[in-house]
Amino acid sequence: MEMKKINSGRLRAIGYDARARILHVQLDDGSMLQYGGVGEDTWRRLSTSGTAWSFYRDNIEEEFAAKRVSGAAPAARNPLDELFRKP
Repeated sequence: MEMKKINSGRLRAIGYDARARILHVQLDDGSMLQYGGVGEDTWRRLSTSGTAWSFYRDNIEEEFAAKRVSGAAPAARNPLDELFRKP
C-alpha cells in the first residue's frame, strides 16, 4: 500500500487499503495506527481535505478504534541503573 505524505497537525502520512477497508495513519512521533472499517468515501474526504488534521480528529479518531502497529514503545527501566546511579 502506498502512503501519501502529508503535513497537517500531527499527521505525516496516510494510506488506505480499499479491499480490506483499513486506513493507515502515521503521526509525527513515528507511530503508525490502523483503523478498520473505514469506507472509501471517508478516505477520499481525508486525503483531499485542506484541513486533514481537523478532519481526522473529528471523523476518524473519534469514530473508529485505533490499533497501534508500530512506534516507539516507552523505554523500559534497566534494573542495573539503580546499581550504578551516582549519588
